[in-house]
Amino acid sequence: MREDEMMNEELMDEDIQKNRYLTFHMGKEDYGIPIYNVVEIIGGMQPITEIPERAVFEKGVINLRGKIVPVIDVRLRFGLPAQEYTDRTCIIVTNIDDIVTGLIVDEVSEVMDIPEESIDPPPTSLTDTKSQFIKGMGIIGKKVKIILDVDRMVRSAGKKHLQEMIQEATDN
Repeated sequence: MREDEMMNEELMDEDIQKNRYLTFHMGKEDYGIPIYNVVEIIGGMQPITEIPERAVFEKGVINLRGKIVPVIDVRLRFGLPAQEYTDRTCIIVTNIDDIVTGLIVDEVSEVMDIPEESIDPPPTSLTDTKSQFIKGMGIIGKKVKIILDVDRMVRSAGKKHLQEMIQEATDN
């Protein structure tokens, strides 16, 4: 394939993915993350290798087909109470600037289109832990989907810190 054809294909992929979000349920709320950040969804929980002396929301690492992937429990990251994992609990594997990270969520819902004009900025009154990770509020009919800034959420754990988790897991 020629270079110009490859570039056109990449642009088409971006256009197809624009305004598409993977939605998931956590606690009493529905959230969405841009589909272009999602690598895959792992249904059911994988064995997690815990790494000592990490933040409570940093659950550890998983082995994803021979690749070590750090996992973050989004529920705990947002300061929600811990909940036992169920058969509906999923790991959303994301890739943010070559940082592959798993996000543990209560339940994945669907991929949906949320046009830019249907996304309002987050309320300025939000001051809790999760508000720093909210990019906007997607309005779909009478429902609201909280659009997350997944880049910021992953980066808040720190690229170097996530790489240290991987290194510690591979050293053991």
